[in-house]
Amino acid sequence: MSAKRRVTRRNPARSEEDRQAKLQIILDAALDIFLEKGFAEARLEDVAARAGVAKGTVYLYVPSKQALFEALIHSGIGEPIGAIRQKVLNLDASAEDKLRALFAFLRKEVLGTRRVDIVRLILSEAGRFPELAEVYHREVISKGVRLLRNIAEQGVATGEFGSDALVRFPQLAIAPGLVALLWTSFFQKFDPLDIDTMLETHLALLMRAMKGSPS
Repeated sequence: MSAKRRVTRRNPARSEEDRQAKLQIILDAALDIFLEKGFAEARLEDVAARAGVAKGTVYLYVPSKQALFEALIHSGIGEPIGAIRQKVLNLDASAEDKLRALFAFLRKEVLGTRRVDIVRLILSEAGRFPELAEVYHREVISKGVRLLRNIAEQGVATGEFGSDALVRFPQLAIAPGLVALLWTSFFQKFDPLDIDTMLETHLALLMRAMKGSPS
């Protein structure tokens, strides 16, 4: 009598976990290759080799090099920005405290991680590939600006802010983040900048202006 064949069914949750882990390996490799070669010269073959997978495996996740870059933006920064937006908006806190939470996220989860390399990539490639800039604006910038405007509107509505300047120009709040990015990319070794103190000082100045007399 022959032994019955045993069929093992894989746990769907575990399969999805494995799939996401493999995707992250591919995205990490893609970031390395894009940084080394630039978007124009990077090839999916290079990404596959760096990730230790077959080129066909990459195509199981993305159909093209641009789609891979877009996936890097979405998972690397877009999703975290969406998560922190919801978290900050749900806080039972003043507008100032919400801004402080957002600044802490910027310092720790963007400037303090490899996510900053994705931003550097966008800055270097956006001029030649405006479609990448458009994706970054949709996935990251628009979400961040909308969150800043929501916080500023709360401050004005509750009387915490005496000016609506930040409602009209939420970009003012994120300006030091760009300074920090550029400075650490090009000038830090010549003239070290204390990013934490700079961000804290900027927030203090911003709050002093926002809580003054109406403009």
